[in-house]
Amino acid sequence: MGLLDGKTALVTGVANKDSIAWAATRSLLDHGARVALTYQNERLESRVRALAAECDPPLPCFQMDATIEEDVTRAFEAIGKEFGGRLDMVVHSIAFARKEDLAGGIVETSADGFKLAQEVSTYTLISLMRGALPLMQAAGGGSAVTLSYLGGERVVPNYNVMGLCKASLESAMRYLAWDLGKHNVRVNAVSAGPVKTLAARGISGFSGMLDYVAQKAPLGRNVTQEEVGNACLFLLSPLSSGITGEVLYVDAGYHIMGM
Repeated sequence: MGLLDGKTALVTGVANKDSIAWAATRSLLDHGARVALTYQNERLESRVRALAAECDPPLPCFQMDATIEEDVTRAFEAIGKEFGGRLDMVVHSIAFARKEDLAGGIVETSADGFKLAQEVSTYTLISLMRGALPLMQAAGGGSAVTLSYLGGERVVPNYNVMGLCKASLESAMRYLAWDLGKHNVRVNAVSAGPVKTLAARGISGFSGMLDYVAQKAPLGRNVTQEEVGNACLFLLSPLSSGITGEVLYVDAGYHIMGM
C-alpha cells in the first residue's frame, strides 16, 4: 500500500524536468497518488504533455491560466470530472516577474511590473484554492503546498520584486490556512534553497548564489529538486496532518545562519 493510494493531486507550474513541480509530481506518483498537471497556454502545452506522456499511465493535462477566473472555473470542472468529483492535494508552483524588474534596484520597479508579479506569484494561490475547495470538501478535506524562498523574509540581492511576492505569498498561505481550516483543508509552504531551474536562470548572479549557500549552509551543499519534492510530499500527505500555516525550510540549513 502506498502512502497516497486513492488520493488525487493537481500540480501546477511544471516547465521541464528540472522544475521543482516535476520533482513533486514524481514524489506523489511514487507514493501512489493520481496526478493531473496544468499548463498556462498553448506555448507551454507540448512541453507539459511530453512529460506527462512519460508516465505510466500518462497524466491528464488541463489548460489553466490561474490569473483568469474563467480558466480556473473551467479547469476545475474538468479536473473534477477526471477525479470523480474530488481532489485531495494541490501544488502551487506559479511565479513570474519581468526580467527588467529583477534587475537594478527595487526602487526602479515599475507599477505594472509590480502588479503583474504579485498577481501571478501570489494571487494565483488564492484563485487555485478557491477553485479546489469544493472538490476538497467533497473529499472530506485536503492539503496544499506552495513554493517560497528566503528572499521573502530577508534581502537577497537581485531577487528584488520576487522577494516582495514571496513575502505576500507566505502571508496569503497563512490566511488561507486560517480560512480553510474549518473545511479540514491545510495550506503550507516549502521555502527551498536555490535550485537550478528555468525560473532561477532569470536571477542575476544565480551561480554565485549557489556557491555562497553551499559554502555557508550547515550541510555544506545545496539541495536538490528531489529533496524539495519530497518535502512537498510530506506536507501534502497524512504524515503532516497536524500542520498548517507553516513554512518548511529545505535549504541545507542555510536560513539558520547569521554569518
